[in-house]
Amino acid sequence: MGAALVALVGYFAINATSPFNNVVSTDVAPSSHYTVVPTLGSHHHGKSGKSEKEGSSEESDGDLFDDRRRFIVHDFDARSTFSNFLPGVAGVFGKPVWSFYVNRGQAIASFGLASKDFPIMEFNTANKAYQVTPYVGFRTFVQGTRGGSDKEDGVSFLMEPFSPANTKVEGVEDESKPDRTMFVGTNEMEIKEVDNVHGVTTSVNYFVLPEEDFAALVRLTTITNTGDDDLTLSALDGLAKVEPTGGRLQWGLKNIGRTLEGWMGVYHANDDLGLPFYRMSTEPSDTASVKIEKAGHYCIAFLEGEKDLLPIVFDTEKVFGFSTTLQEPNGLIKSNIEDIVSNPQYGDAKTSSAFAAAQNVKLAPGESVTVTSVYGKAEDIKELPKIARTVTKKNFITDKFQRARDMMNELTSKVETHTANKLFDGTIKQNYLDNSLRGGMPVILGELDDKARSSNADEDSRLKVYHVFSRIHGDLERDYNDFNIDPTYFSQGPGNYRDVAQNRRNDVVFSPRIGSFVVKQFLSFIQADGYEPLTVQAFAYQIENKNEASRVASLIASEGKSTQTVINILSGGIFRPGQLFSLFDQLGVTLQVDKQRAIDEIMAIATETPMALYGSGYWADHWEYYLDLIEAYTSIYPDGEESLMYDTELRYFFSTATVRPRSQKYVEDYTFDGKSKHILQLDATVFDNDKVAEQEAFRNVTTGLVANEANWQRTGGPKSGRAFTSPAISKLFLLGAMKYSMRDAYGMGVEYEGGRPGWNDAMNGLAGMVGSGMPETFELSELLKYVLSVVQRFQRPLVIPSELGVMVNAVNDALAELLASGYQDADELSSDVPAELFQYWDTVASARESYRNQVQYYFSGETTEIAAEDAIAMLTKWFDQVQLGVARAMKIGSKGIDDDGSSGVPPSYFSYNITKWKRTKNKNDKGLPLVNALAMSVGTFPLFLESPTRYMKLIVDDEDKMVDMYEKVLNSGLRDDGLKMYYLSADLTGQSYDMGRMMAFAAGWLENQSIWMHMSYKYYLQLIRGKLYEQFYSEMKGGGMLPFMDPKVYGRSLMECSSFIASSAFLDPSVVGRGFLARLSGSTAEFLSIWRLMFIGPNPFVMNDDGSVEMQLIPALPMWLFEDKEAGAEGKRDEDGNLVVSYKLFASIMVTYHNTLGTDLFEVEPKSYTVTMTDGSTVEVEGSKIPTDTAIKIRKLLGVETIDVYF
Repeated sequence: MGAALVALVGYFAINATSPFNNVVSTDVAPSSHYTVVPTLGSHHHGKSGKSEKEGSSEESDGDLFDDRRRFIVHDFDARSTFSNFLPGVAGVFGKPVWSFYVNRGQAIASFGLASKDFPIMEFNTANKAYQVTPYVGFRTFVQGTRGGSDKEDGVSFLMEPFSPANTKVEGVEDESKPDRTMFVGTNEMEIKEVDNVHGVTTSVNYFVLPEEDFAALVRLTTITNTGDDDLTLSALDGLAKVEPTGGRLQWGLKNIGRTLEGWMGVYHANDDLGLPFYRMSTEPSDTASVKIEKAGHYCIAFLEGEKDLLPIVFDTEKVFGFSTTLQEPNGLIKSNIEDIVSNPQYGDAKTSSAFAAAQNVKLAPGESVTVTSVYGKAEDIKELPKIARTVTKKNFITDKFQRARDMMNELTSKVETHTANKLFDGTIKQNYLDNSLRGGMPVILGELDDKARSSNADEDSRLKVYHVFSRIHGDLERDYNDFNIDPTYFSQGPGNYRDVAQNRRNDVVFSPRIGSFVVKQFLSFIQADGYEPLTVQAFAYQIENKNEASRVASLIASEGKSTQTVINILSGGIFRPGQLFSLFDQLGVTLQVDKQRAIDEIMAIATETPMALYGSGYWADHWEYYLDLIEAYTSIYPDGEESLMYDTELRYFFSTATVRPRSQKYVEDYTFDGKSKHILQLDATVFDNDKVAEQEAFRNVTTGLVANEANWQRTGGPKSGRAFTSPAISKLFLLGAMKYSMRDAYGMGVEYEGGRPGWNDAMNGLAGMVGSGMPETFELSELLKYVLSVVQRFQRPLVIPSELGVMVNAVNDALAELLASGYQDADELSSDVPAELFQYWDTVASARESYRNQVQYYFSGETTEIAAEDAIAMLTKWFDQVQLGVARAMKIGSKGIDDDGSSGVPPSYFSYNITKWKRTKNKNDKGLPLVNALAMSVGTFPLFLESPTRYMKLIVDDEDKMVDMYEKVLNSGLRDDGLKMYYLSADLTGQSYDMGRMMAFAAGWLENQSIWMHMSYKYYLQLIRGKLYEQFYSEMKGGGMLPFMDPKVYGRSLMECSSFIASSAFLDPSVVGRGFLARLSGSTAEFLSIWRLMFIGPNPFVMNDDGSVEMQLIPALPMWLFEDKEAGAEGKRDEDGNLVVSYKLFASIMVTYHNTLGTDLFEVEPKSYTVTMTDGSTVEVEGSKIPTDTAIKIRKLLGVETIDVYF
């Protein structure tokens, strides 16, 4: 679905307080049967306590967050449903577990390793997870006795904390119901139940084990006696259904679940039930190749403060009897925990449980006991005793819990911000985290000496940039995406092209030392046909010099056998960092240096290459994010632009798909009602078996792997075999030429001729309607303008593939013919495309198709040079033609409910009805006739927010036009007056279902007239880019942006973005304003760009008249971020009494703004700077710019501690 993720509520910045208090030892008494067999939830004994009250709609920061800055959700299981996840970050040298949770039951709804195919708890989509989590997820059963000398003469009870049977009902007062609270942190989640009937408080904490060589989810269940007398209890605590290992299980669990159980079994690493091992006998299959399963899942449990392992009850029937719903623990009701543990259990041919059994624990009033459970995967059952010894070490879990918190604070401290609004400060950190989870967090490897540490990745070839922690945004709500998080060191996973391109936009701003890495990565993916692949994978590395591999191996390995093994690994082909360490473990390599030194030595001699996969279809918007990447780079390295554009040779990605010419994709078919015929554009791209054959030539007969060279387009003929390269500026010119040639018949939108739409991929039917998009036209305008400006400034020729040169000549000849025809637009444009424009479109499209045919498999290797003067003239003509197309689009306009096309807001999309055609005598794969178009008419749609958002880029420097467009959008059908936000689309009532799945959804839901936060944030970003500060901050504080929404309405943490908010168009008022598909949204990229403009300014580094770099910080900060008296938020002041705000620049340098003016700082230049170095010395600067020497030290992060800026 175009952008997005799930969430609930959450936040970070947690202190060092230990969760383990009042831990007591156990005193095991003889087991006995309970004389009382109560119904779950019946009351026995307890003392009253104060309930935690629901916050009001005017909740303060203190009401929303606890002292660890965790978001508080009162009565979480009685609220509307939401889902969220733990980040799945275990550190660079850690192995992560993925885990999702919901506000039902004991929260965790699914967890496992790598992907949903390898669950420990089965992956269910959100709607099912809300239903089944309280039953198949984590459960706790407490058999307790109060008073008396033993269980015989005491009062006994059986209770289940967090049981849905005891969930409060909103609006119904019932003091017998427990108070339940959820606390959501950045790297942890806790639930808490205060049961005053039984005098028991139960809290459960979850976190992912950080920085270990095994992956695990840790669960801490603390039971506290809040009654007036002693409590003796036994408890079962754990997972009701555990899935074993056995290959990819998701499909099988959903389709042949009962059959699959035949392979299942529970094995044991010791004799006392403390180390169960859940695995299948073999991977389930029906083929000649049988794979025996050696790996397994485990549950290791113990009482905090003790080393002895608790026995695990794995036989589900012993707990639940024949209650197949798992609602009632019928087996436990008729027995007791001691008897269950002492009697036989069976785990074959069924799905088992994993309940830790704590027996006969005595708690005085106020005392607690904590059951610690560790769930994970081991490659062999022999590994379990070692893991158990590790996790039961004194303070191990306590220290790891604190490390999980500290690690997340360290990661998010890169955007540490201090203003008068603490909620806003926290939102920045949360968005930085979530942005990094979708796009990856760059780390620099290969730092071997001071030279490397003082260089960027462009300056020292030993330095390699690697993005960790990334993954595609799949989760319980985004069930359509198959996420993958490698359970290795340097964990990461593949991502969608548009997602990664957007979420890495500001990488160079936060980490200047990566240089032009991201720009070069994505420009490399531009193909000869002007498209890009769908999936971005992590970079791969290779060591080509075996002597260097031998040198490094002898340096890092401890002895001869290990050294030779490392040599073989390093010389064996492409690799990624995590794969290396996995191989080292599997092959028994012993290192004589630490892991960081080892990987730095290896990466310093490796060569790198970007990796991607074609996927399905060519999306029309993937190229639209390149200028953002370039703009971010040049804001830090304006002195590197010429070298990047002209001196950087880049390859062309080679996908296994080909775009069909019109004659092979324009299909004659019946209309929906079957009464007439129309032309659709179908199967626009085809999987090209000849391209696959080209790649097969690179398959290694020994390893069976295809070499990386197969992914890059080569030259044919006498220079065959080498990957063809072009300078970056030439690839941008090629891209501009291709998109210019793809303009529709009216010269307005860029055609969706690759079979996929643009950013709004819910318009999936638009490609079939021979549709086009104005958002792409506005981006084309910006691309042509940028290429033109580069050529004008540097006056260097463009060197392009000769085949492209032929196409460009044909396009220019066609334009000359059009201009010579004397065609002029009429004052009122007809829906019928004028013959002159149609002829021009047909000629240009034919030239494009001829070019693609020539370069379908190879470039010739020949190039054409276009002089700067000629390139400027050509690009200027193209740019002017694009502006004519924009003007036509404004005339034709949009059409919809209460929209006659005169709003002045630019339309987003057009469809084209082919009104006259001729059959080609060929048919498509389904037997439908193929045709050539002879005439067309244009169709219109209602308004979409994307078009004015991208149009504002064209007018960003004209304040009057910006204000005018803002007012027009505000007063259009795109405004949700109820929520004071902006719809993704206007009312779509009456539109054709042909346009795509947008029409399949109810109004206000998903992409149909909802509030799509990513596009809204793009719109807000354009406001601050256009310096409409009053309007921007009015929208922000008016509730259009986080964290200024109503938490009761939004339904989750005010620090976490959602993909969409149900708008006022949705019929159910209880749902309006709620956020769905949270966190891993493109909104985070826009929010960080907004933060950058607010605090740093658009161009922190600029070139002076002498051609040297200087630095300037020009923020756009409102006074209320310094001090907000209206909200009761006092600001911080310096020693002179001036209000200050501060933030971390480049993830390391604390910058403080001293507001001596006491006003908004909108485009106010600094009066002076004080730069403090790490050695204690200072550099005093008068004026608005920091001179070159100091500016470069700041950019290189060389010995700079803080910067104080005075306004």
